[in-house]
Amino acid sequence: MLTVIGLLSTTFGVSVASAVLPLISVELFAIGLVLTGPEIPWWLLALVIATGQIGGKLLHYSAARGVIRLPRLCQRKSEERTGRWRQWLERFRANCRQRPVWTGAVLLVSAVASLPPFAAVAVVAGWAEVPLSTFVVTGFIGRFVRFGALAIAPGAIIGWL
Repeated sequence: MLTVIGLLSTTFGVSVASAVLPLISVELFAIGLVLTGPEIPWWLLALVIATGQIGGKLLHYSAARGVIRLPRLCQRKSEERTGRWRQWLERFRANCRQRPVWTGAVLLVSAVASLPPFAAVAVVAGWAEVPLSTFVVTGFIGRFVRFGALAIAPGAIIGWL
């Protein structure tokens, strides 16, 4: 049987892995842990998962900013693109710079509700050059709220029934 520290370490690893590879569900892992594991405070579980999630999403953010060099298979050809799509993307980037509150609100809502998916928003935030501090703070708060609510939910439902 794993100790609480071992479970929290495993939870951190699963949360990082799920942030990098969206096919892994940290939500299911967390619910299973809450229902079957030892008594872990909800805030500690949410803190560990939120930290791992932001750590993993920073890889997406950094790759979109060009800080991390992607394998050749994942890179675009260096041809310059023009047209409507490029213009729309440039306007979007300018809007993100001119409206930091709107940008932070979108990041926060996405981190809490995953609508739009936070993985996609992390990439767009990196591409749009959203400040790292804005991405980390709003993303962490949103992920903490999301996973805190998830950790509380099973006990609240059982208590209600």
